Amino acid sequence: MAQLPVAFQAQMKNILKEDYPVFAASLETDPPVSLHLHPLKKGAQFPTETVVPWHIKGRYLAERPSFTLDPLFHAGAYYVQEASSMLVAAAFRQCFPGDRPLRVLDLCAAPGGKSTLLTSLLPEGSWLLANEVIRSRYQILRYNLSKWGYANTFTSNHDVEDFKKLAGFFDLVLVDAPCSGEGLFRKDQAARQEWSPESVNLCAARQGRILKTAAELVAPGGVLLYSTCTYNQQENDENAAWLANESGLTYKDLDFPAQWGLEKRTHGYQAYPHRIRGEGFFLAALQKPEIEAQPKFKATPFRKLQTVDRKLEELAKPWIAPDANYRYFTSGKGSWRILADHLLQDAQILSQHLNRLEVGTILGDPKGKQLVPSPEWALQLDCRADLPHLEVDHDTALEFLRKATPPLSGLPKGWVLIRHQGLNLGWVKGLGNRYNNYYPKQWRIRMGKS
Repeated sequence: MAQLPVAFQAQMKNILKEDYPVFAASLETDPPVSLHLHPLKKGAQFPTETVVPWHIKGRYLAERPSFTLDPLFHAGAYYVQEASSMLVAAAFRQCFPGDRPLRVLDLCAAPGGKSTLLTSLLPEGSWLLANEVIRSRYQILRYNLSKWGYANTFTSNHDVEDFKKLAGFFDLVLVDAPCSGEGLFRKDQAARQEWSPESVNLCAARQGRILKTAAELVAPGGVLLYSTCTYNQQENDENAAWLANESGLTYKDLDFPAQWGLEKRTHGYQAYPHRIRGEGFFLAALQKPEIEAQPKFKATPFRKLQTVDRKLEELAKPWIAPDANYRYFTSGKGSWRILADHLLQDAQILSQHLNRLEVGTILGDPKGKQLVPSPEWALQLDCRADLPHLEVDHDTALEFLRKATPPLSGLPKGWVLIRHQGLNLGWVKGLGNRYNNYYPKQWRIRMGKS
């Protein structure tokens, strides 16, 4: 293993004092394996698992399986996430104990662990916008949210400065800020080699820029959750103190049980790998006073989406759960998107100010008097349950996910959902004596990948 940087050792000895040797030894052990389960896509089971104390759907595994070779992973039955970062779920439950609909922004969302986590907890009528500024990471974020299957998530590819006209719009803003990665030193040896005091200072300054605007986006009475996967004072305590003293937000104390092993800081909570079963993580909650006036936002029609002709809507309805209430839109590329009726106004407000915004769920592409269903739609919770489908075993599912054409007995003609253990994986189209595999090329898994 790469040696811990000398300056990092000095920093942590100053923070932890006599506790440092135990901390340093913990960084040379194997990291715990953890994930959170989808609350509605059932079926994922592992030989030995225990519950993460701060999230009822979180699980520790005794060893790391090959997730990529598990069809249920591709169906969205679970998301592989570091356990400490699931503390966001516990913070959310304390900050929002009621059931009123919420507007949520995950500002630095890729690859999607905290977005999927929060989406699973939101009250009815809520929505979440997952944003990522780096384009390549944004594509991964979109894929992971597609697998999770909720229709109340939007995605955007913007810098924080682009959100300024939405000041006061969000009930919750989560900033899981890009950081120096000290909390990754156990599982990522490259992070040790890339770390330096200069990178800490650079990250702290970048975080400050993000937080300055993020604080403005919080609605009166709303909350900003700030987190990093690091330990140092500059990125954690000093940024949290600035938020509490200069941003107009008030520090919100959280009631985390002592047995969880977190260290309470002046303006947040620190997780250390020698005290909890997880990696390094910092979390702080800050609230905006309710005395401020709620800003007014006016919805206007979408600029890039047009309403689908009502006569053509009948093409879409056979694909959608009968109790779902959607509006239908089409883009310049011809794809149809569906958007829950109660989310329309907020989606239109967002679209006025964010040019690289994806709202609604891609249902498919019209082709004559038929609709070609999208790969994303197969994974959505509102995909109609009684569509033609074929249950396949583990090996056949993997062949399908590799975009191969394994033998499928009993396959009817037309569009058919491929399922494994009752969960949708994607589409094939039966053509009589053969079929076409419509699993996306960019999603396919490769032999030996884990």
